[in-house]
Amino acid sequence: MSIRSLWVISEENRGSGVVLFSRRYPTVESRARRFGKEHYVSIPEDTAFVRSLLTELGLTDPEKPFVEARDSCDRMHKTSALELKLDQLRGDVLWPVLAIQHGKLILACLPLIEAPLKPRPSLPSLPSISQGFSLLAGLQAFLTGVKAEGDLTSRLGLLSNLLLHACPLGSPLETNLSQTVVPPASLPGTQKQPAWKPGIHKGRAQVAVAVSEQVRSMQYGNPSKPDTWDVFGAVSCKCDLEGVLPNVTVTLSLPPNGSPLQDIVVHHCVTSLDSSVLTASSVDESDSSAFSGPYKFPFSPPLEPFRLCCYTSQVPVPPILGSYQITEELGRLKVAVNLKLHESVKNGFEYCEVQLPFFNRGQLANVDLRVTTGQLEVTRERGLVVWMLGQKFPKSLEVSLTGSVNFNGVNVSGPQIGPMDFLCVGLTSYIKLNFRVPDITLSGCSVDQHSVQVYSSAKPKIVTSRELVSSDYYIWNSMADAPSSSGPVML
Repeated sequence: MSIRSLWVISEENRGSGVVLFSRRYPTVESRARRFGKEHYVSIPEDTAFVRSLLTELGLTDPEKPFVEARDSCDRMHKTSALELKLDQLRGDVLWPVLAIQHGKLILACLPLIEAPLKPRPSLPSLPSISQGFSLLAGLQAFLTGVKAEGDLTSRLGLLSNLLLHACPLGSPLETNLSQTVVPPASLPGTQKQPAWKPGIHKGRAQVAVAVSEQVRSMQYGNPSKPDTWDVFGAVSCKCDLEGVLPNVTVTLSLPPNGSPLQDIVVHHCVTSLDSSVLTASSVDESDSSAFSGPYKFPFSPPLEPFRLCCYTSQVPVPPILGSYQITEELGRLKVAVNLKLHESVKNGFEYCEVQLPFFNRGQLANVDLRVTTGQLEVTRERGLVVWMLGQKFPKSLEVSLTGSVNFNGVNVSGPQIGPMDFLCVGLTSYIKLNFRVPDITLSGCSVDQHSVQVYSSAKPKIVTSRELVSSDYYIWNSMADAPSSSGPVML
């Protein structure tokens, strides 16, 4: 629900009008053009709009009380949603124009109709109509209400800044304008408040930068099918800084032997960037001239949290290597899992668990499994065993699970019992690892709080963090064929 334009008009003597304030929203207008297609009518200049509006309201030509285009029996006035005839020859009609009169003051807006204009939709079905009238009523209370302070000229001077908060980019967020906190008007010589940043932070200054990397892996334990893994990361920021457009520079750094970041995509608030940063692609793995940092991102932050950049990285090994073997003997499944934490990875997890799902076999009956560390949880109805490793691997950095399980069997004639998966047929099965390691990234990418530069009126507190999280981390049974897909599909 948006509005295309807004006007505050003063009716003068002799049927003329003066535009005291107007605001157009080009982004909403482009949407109106897309919705209207061949029936789209552009917004005229303010003088032409005022002339058509005053004619429609019967405020022009006092010596001619009857205007055929307005007062003939062909047109029945049923609502305050007006249609303005702009061009008699082409038949251009601007509809629906909402207008409220208060003495010599006329408040008008043109809401966006997010529907085809032919045939003309009914007004009750358009939520933007009620939203537009609510905005005009709030505007009327702000300009002429009992609680309005100061003369009309001073309140009109506050209106531009007020709409940045109440109606950013043409979308009304707060129609009770009298209750909206009016931001201070910009002083001469200061930066103009941009439309994409409707507010200004007031309070304690702080900058938080978080680097989060996710690692995916598909391990098969089969020489004919090589293991795969990849790393993709994101840098998220939240900047609470005073000023209209404060400047911040965040620098990402890599260890001396770290692989260059690739496939970098940045937020639109980044003001400048070395072109070599954006051209590094994971497709060109043999390119030794790829930019290896440090990576500097200067930007003017929005008020809300945002993702500064995304990237990928080529790392030599996955953080946890494993093997998974299942064989079947006399109706029982023999299970063996071995996992090893790579020595370059910090041995301190927030959580680490291994899920062992068993599909297409019915309900779990007996579970006889032993682990070298951690504990097991069994959900028989879901056919799931969860091995919770805890927060640390032992000093050897290796753990194992062995034992056997059996099932009650699948009731073919009755209702389905146990989980089903069309990929995991026979001995084809997998285990899935879920873990999170704080204060580490697999690529080594980090942000030093002393490297974050802030150009603002107040010195902020700077907080940085990083983490490594698993995503689609699978190890397939090496004793059976595994599908060459991005992951299993559960039913």
